[in-house]
Amino acid sequence: MFINGAWIDAQSGQTFDVFNPATGAKIGEMPDGGADDALAAIAAADDAFASWSTTTTYHRADVLMEAWRIMGERSAELAKLMTKEQGKPLRASTFEVGYGADFLRWFAEEARRLTGEWLPSGRPDQRFLSIRQAVGVVAAVTPWNYPMSMLTRKMAPALAAGCTIVLKPAEATPLCAKAIFDVFTDAGVPPGVINMVTAANPAPIGDVFTSDRRVAKLTFTGSTAVGRVLAAKAGQSLQRVSVELGGHAPFIVYPDADPENAAKGAAALKFLNAGQACISPNRLYVHRDAADAFINTLTKRVSGLKAGNGLEEGVGVGPLVNEAAVEKVAAQVDDARAKGADVPVGGHRLTDDGLDQGFFYAPTLLTGVTEDMTVYREETFGPVAPVVIYDDVDQVIELANDTHYGLAAYVYTNSMKTAIKAFEALRFGIIGINDVNPTSASVPFGGMKDSGLGREGGHEGLDEYLETKTAGISLR
Repeated sequence: MFINGAWIDAQSGQTFDVFNPATGAKIGEMPDGGADDALAAIAAADDAFASWSTTTTYHRADVLMEAWRIMGERSAELAKLMTKEQGKPLRASTFEVGYGADFLRWFAEEARRLTGEWLPSGRPDQRFLSIRQAVGVVAAVTPWNYPMSMLTRKMAPALAAGCTIVLKPAEATPLCAKAIFDVFTDAGVPPGVINMVTAANPAPIGDVFTSDRRVAKLTFTGSTAVGRVLAAKAGQSLQRVSVELGGHAPFIVYPDADPENAAKGAAALKFLNAGQACISPNRLYVHRDAADAFINTLTKRVSGLKAGNGLEEGVGVGPLVNEAAVEKVAAQVDDARAKGADVPVGGHRLTDDGLDQGFFYAPTLLTGVTEDMTVYREETFGPVAPVVIYDDVDQVIELANDTHYGLAAYVYTNSMKTAIKAFEALRFGIIGINDVNPTSASVPFGGMKDSGLGREGGHEGLDEYLETKTAGISLR
């Protein structure tokens, strides 16, 4: 663990093993921390806050720019580590390292734009001044599916604002987190400003994060179920909370769209990270007039995907994170098949050629999907593309919005009118219009409804770590 500028063991002396999900091989171990370790990390962050928050924004920006430079230099080794620990293909890991580094550069630039304002008064002898300052100690909990970029997306704006941080990374990918901490420390982040507690069981850490009065803000990315628990506990301390949670993204193909182009986009996005992305499309609504061409193209694309160890050439789909993830995907596919869905591609666990040592499920296409199937209602988080054929263009937005989630949605159409109307009507925080990559460090990322609170990235990403302070000044 990393507390007050030093790599240390857990107070208990215990460790837990870290495995490669593609091979089942042990690749490392990390300290198995507990509540006492979390308290020590918070104390270090609290002690460092006064000095870090009063450094100039230019200094904090320079540190972040140095971290961006170092992350770029280490791109190849960071990507290889990510593939070994998380499983995604090396090309995808390389892309994520670059995406993660972008947040360092973006928020370095945003740090220099931290401004206040003079506000008018009805009294001629009075002036108002409003400024924004760091909220304080931030507790961050990050997921395994994007084990580097989710760290920088939280840490960069927090540091830019002048906050100090205690991180609990996902127990499946702590080695990636350790590598990112090395980047920050080598960039000159002072002791105590960033701290990390690793643990096989996250519950005791979360309890400390949400109950310690020294923690001013909690930021979490993960499942909706866990996000609800943490947000409820944080509410007892009136902590600032931002949570980026699950998704159940609709992918709407209108009858005027090019169905082959839409299918290529759907395949590229759906099987990214083996479907383990919160913005992954889970319900592919295709108009009946375009269905044959869309399904034929998608079938070819899915059939051509190679699953395997992400370090091997030509692999496009890596493993799932663990056995429970494989079982969940298999259960959804079996349920759909039992209720009448067709499975033209995939639909089974992969065990040939040594894949039985990892957690692999075949890239799968489901057609004839209906509303009574589990896959229609629940987030899959796996390599399964469910196609739903619709007839009524006026009803498809209603179908798409019929979910408790509200993170991402996608629309394919050649009509600007249709695109704008869909963009305005869809109850989701991120909309891709003829685009399957509607994210960037420079734009806000986050959802509505059960998909979370707050935004990361863009101008809003910095605001999440700032408090507004106002002074009324008498000129008498």
